[in-house]
Amino acid sequence: MRYELDIYGVLVPALLLWLIVAYALSAVVSRVMQRFGFYRLVWHRALFNFALYVCLLGVVVYLSEFLP
Repeated sequence: MRYELDIYGVLVPALLLWLIVAYALSAVVSRVMQRFGFYRLVWHRALFNFALYVCLLGVVVYLSEFLP
């Protein structure tokens, strides 16, 4: 895993980029679940969204291992 990325001479922690990607994915998935009425089945929406975000962050970090 690369721990920092060079973006035009600025070193950025890789985790920061993965956090942003996971947030964007979480927002998209949340809107899709809201559109289909999935949140009717969820007891605590904020806790569920946080758990979803953490799971998506784990997936993004895991998949980043396969990037060149």
